[in-house]
Amino acid sequence: MAAMTRIGRAPARFKDLALDAVDHQALADWWCAALGYVRRPAEDGEERPRHWPVPLVDPTGSAPLIWINPVAEAKAVKNRMHLDVWGDVRGLVELGATVVRRRDADIDWDILADPEGNEFCVFTVPAPDGGAPQA
Repeated sequence: MAAMTRIGRAPARFKDLALDAVDHQALADWWCAALGYVRRPAEDGEERPRHWPVPLVDPTGSAPLIWINPVAEAKAVKNRMHLDVWGDVRGLVELGATVVRRRDADIDWDILADPEGNEFCVFTVPAPDGGAPQA
């Protein structure tokens, strides 16, 4: 705490999100379709090598950059950190997500997994006028 007080701010700040994937190219495509993101072009205009991580950006610029990183091993245990999204469970399942747990009396969201098993929570989109949530 002394260091934070001395410099007047926290020692870190948020930068990006990162997801690991065995088939990082396919998972990058899946998250682009799910979130409306696009692949960020290389700064030099060259095509990124296929074995490199894939950066995804929100074309509106209002959401964080997501890296899809290649790894050799498949996901084995529950995520300790995950994404929360506003969304349509049915549409996400049609894209290839699986339902891990439906909302119930204990939780007010659905838990899904992307095609590589990374869990994420899906919340009902609130109505713009403050009325009933949108389906």
